[in-house]
Amino acid sequence: MNVEFLLTLVAVFGTVGLVTGSIAWLVLSRAAPGRRRLRPSQTLSGSGVLLENVSLTPETSDVVKRLTTIVPKSPKDMTRLRRQFVRAGYHSLTPVAVFSVSQLACPVLFGGGMLLFSPPFNGKWLAAGFMALVGFQLPAFVLGRLIKARQKTITNGLPDVLDLLIVCLEAGSSLDQALLKASEELSITWPALAEELKILLSETRAGKPRLEAFRNFADRTGVDDVRSLVAMLIQTDRFGTSVAQALRTHAESSRTKRRQRAEERAAKIGVKLVFPLVFLLFPAFFVVTLGPAVIQFIRVFFGQIMGQ
Repeated sequence: MNVEFLLTLVAVFGTVGLVTGSIAWLVLSRAAPGRRRLRPSQTLSGSGVLLENVSLTPETSDVVKRLTTIVPKSPKDMTRLRRQFVRAGYHSLTPVAVFSVSQLACPVLFGGGMLLFSPPFNGKWLAAGFMALVGFQLPAFVLGRLIKARQKTITNGLPDVLDLLIVCLEAGSSLDQALLKASEELSITWPALAEELKILLSETRAGKPRLEAFRNFADRTGVDDVRSLVAMLIQTDRFGTSVAQALRTHAESSRTKRRQRAEERAAKIGVKLVFPLVFLLFPAFFVVTLGPAVIQFIRVFFGQIMGQ
């Protein structure tokens, strides 16, 4: 019986591991940089169309012209709300429309739900107004959390990007080629930062000056480390110093900051544990330890009173 149970357990774990590994291999193989680079060429070769013969149709060019007139050309031309959504990683206009509708619908849902489904009590309208205010602030709160999460991801992934840029530059690549390679290789581990690098490369390829593209990169992300990196690159380009050496120094400082932030968060754990200890663990501990003594004390006390 024990041997059969052991064999069943091994078979179950082996099957789960095999299925999980197969799914992970399929996902990672489709997201591999080499496979992504070969995908457009396979599509063109399968359709029998040469790359030199591909051209924009008049309808496509008209669509592109319309989009260039609608989409802002730099972060300075964006509205405040659009700039916040760009920092959260949403570059289309659909999330902005959803956010605006949510700011109108959430107060009605929260306030109306309080009025319709809550029992009557004094101050019901005041509570409904408070819930409507909460519903109005909820989309902005969610957007702020998304922005902070993306900025944190970009800040943590910046040292790895700098290390890869240093390797590419010392291997003889130009800065644009190093940025392209970094955006391709880090699209799985740091997708947010890889997306921003691709936008930066698209701006430079469209004819925008490199320094302006770097400034737009800092404005889009809103990360202090990215701003300092852009300032360092501007100074390097202005004074003609070594880009690889400047990036190595900045990578060391970024890695030190990341380690210090991790140590700071670890040091705050003791303070943050006070609240669950006081409000959750200590009451249950007191009930378990002092509860029987209190019950015994009440029995003895009331027994003496009843005896008298």
